[in-house]
Order: sequence, then C-alpha cells, then structure tokens
Amino acid sequence: MTVSPLVSTAWLHERLGSPDIRVVDASWHFPQTGRNARAEFEDAHIPGAVFFDIDEIADLTSPLPHMLPPAEKFASRVQKLGIGDGSTIVAYDAHGILSSARVWWMFRAMGHQNVFVLDGGFLKWRAEGLPVDDALTSHFARHFTPRPDWSLVRNHDDVTRLLAAGSQIVDARPPGRFAGVDPEPREGLRGGHMPGAINLPYASLLRPDGTLKRPDDLARIVADAGIDLARPVTASCGSGVSACVVLLALAVLGHRDGSLYDGSWAEWGAREGAAIVTGA
Repeated sequence: MTVSPLVSTAWLHERLGSPDIRVVDASWHFPQTGRNARAEFEDAHIPGAVFFDIDEIADLTSPLPHMLPPAEKFASRVQKLGIGDGSTIVAYDAHGILSSARVWWMFRAMGHQNVFVLDGGFLKWRAEGLPVDDALTSHFARHFTPRPDWSLVRNHDDVTRLLAAGSQIVDARPPGRFAGVDPEPREGLRGGHMPGAINLPYASLLRPDGTLKRPDDLARIVADAGIDLARPVTASCGSGVSACVVLLALAVLGHRDGSLYDGSWAEWGAREGAAIVTGA
C-alpha cells in the first residue's frame, strides 16, 4: 500500500505539539511579487513551526536559484531547526501547495522518507480558523543523517540524454510560457520549451482552496496531458519549485519514479546552444 505524501489540516491539528513531529513553514514567493516569506512567517505561522528558507538552504555557489545544497550543508541547517533522523516532517506554505512540495522533494532527495505536505497549507489552515502564532519557537538540535538519493535529481546533461532517448519530460510552467508567447519572469531567458516536453501546468492540479485535486481528477488530467504513469517522469519548471507539485501529484497517484531537473528553465533557457522550440 502506498502511503500518501499528504496530510490534512485536521490530522496535523490533532497532533500539534507531538515531540516527533516537526512543522516546517516552507513558504516562498515568486520574485516579482515583492513578498517576504520570512517576515510573513514571523507575523503568523502554525504554532511550533520553524521557517525553512529554500533560498538559503541551497547551493549558494551556484548562479542558479535555490539549487539543492550539498548534503553536509542540508544536514547542518535542518539539525539547527530541530529536525533529526526520527522526525516526522510536515511542510506547508502560504499558497496552499507550492514551495512545500519543493521541501518535500528536498528531504526525500536527502534520504528522509518520513516527510509530508499539508494539503491546502496555511491558506486552508487559516480559512478553517485553526490556531496561529507569532512566537518564534526554538528546538534542541538533533542529529540528521543525509543519505542522498541522486536518482531524484537531474542536471542539464541528464535531461539532454533523456530527451534524446524519448523520455518523459514534464514542464509545469503556465501554457503561455511553455509556448514562448508570455515572457519569463527572470531576465535573460529565452521563451519556449524543450523539444518533446509535455506541458502540465502545476496550477491545473490544485483546487481554489489550495488543496490538491482528488486522485481521480488528477489521473484524468495526467492522462489527458499524455503522461504514461508506467514510465519514469522528469519534472521541470521555472526554477525547480512548481515542478515539485507535479511530482507530488504523481506520488499521490502511486508514481514514485519521478525526478526533478533542478536547474529547470532558469538553466535551460539561459544555456547557450540548448535546444528550444516554441508553440503549444
């Protein structure tokens, strides 16, 4: 039986304060919004939550945004957040499901399987009138052992080979950016998509309340996009965040053979000589 990567607001509310559960505010906002996720966390968050900054818990030696950090840095940072080998991690974000899916993927890429996403995130939590806090909680440091699973991570060369082999590359960006008719939010990037990529906009997988759609609806959307769940999938997007919503949805459907192109369009769209096509 496949364990769902999602937990409900009711499930988490019943378990708030349990010593083995670490609640992680993984909020992140697209750069053009001008919003400050850490400041919003300090103003209001789920009681006991800690803030996971995907722009800092990252490989800061890379010119690309929030790339997966080395295992040693990841372990050092999460230990200071009170997250250890025995922790059950519940990640949420302010959008419903967006960057929480990225943090879910990051922990799995570091070998920690006991990690979940709060379905509907802080959006649903607040809509239901559940408790919020502005107190900053500190936790004792715990030992975290990274066991990187590099099968979940793809780079430019990997994706080039996968495209040549006819593998499934799923692009989570909106249709206009995929087609190259709408501009990219980051400067210096060409518009369009990789040859042979499949467009599955991450927003199409979510309900208005920020929760993931029902499994039967997800299965229909995935099938209509032309994705074969019997084959591996590599997800891509603008910078490796919204693509993780696709991987999360596929995991809900029992598909665990998914990987992330971490550099995504921030790398591909800027790379000299990278093959790009336009149109739907």
